Amino acid sequence: MEELNPDITPVTTEERKPSSWNQVLRDAIETILLAVVLFVVINAVSARVRVDGFSMRPTLENGEYVLVYKLAYRFNAPQRGDIVVFRFPLDPTQDLIKRVIGLPGDMVRVENGKVSVNDRLINEPYIAAAPEYAGTWVVPPDQLFVLGDNRNDSSDSHAWGMLPMNNMIGKALLIYWPPPEWDLIDHTNVVSAAP
Repeated sequence: MEELNPDITPVTTEERKPSSWNQVLRDAIETILLAVVLFVVINAVSARVRVDGFSMRPTLENGEYVLVYKLAYRFNAPQRGDIVVFRFPLDPTQDLIKRVIGLPGDMVRVENGKVSVNDRLINEPYIAAAPEYAGTWVVPPDQLFVLGDNRNDSSDSHAWGMLPMNNMIGKALLIYWPPPEWDLIDHTNVVSAAP
């Protein structure tokens, strides 16, 4: 028969003490506090937005859910091509999602189904169809010119004007619902000259 190691004391079931209610309560409170802290931090940094409508088709489809990085423009300025979520200037209770085309000081022109920024034609492989409208806009300081990727079925800067920067919520990062559509969002650089 094997000898037991004298330094190890076996514990019997009678010697084990059940967790006290104080310990259970303390663990529950710690878990709840950790959950609240994580919830606050996650919501301070990100937002979840549902795409309603077809204005960003084919990039984003109706019913998709998008993760938005709320701190994207705290330290960096928006770039042409960024897909952004913002409070609608004419009704701040509505959140919209569009693509940044013009930055402060830019001149945006839509003519003959083509978009140009500062007299440079832009390549737009992401749009549903060429725009059927025309116009010229100069973007004032602290504002942006935004368009939906579905140019002819989008309420955007060509219809209601410029987007004030202080209406920005954040930059769309990825589609997370439905699962088959999970994907990073392409923020195409729209200033490249068309071929």
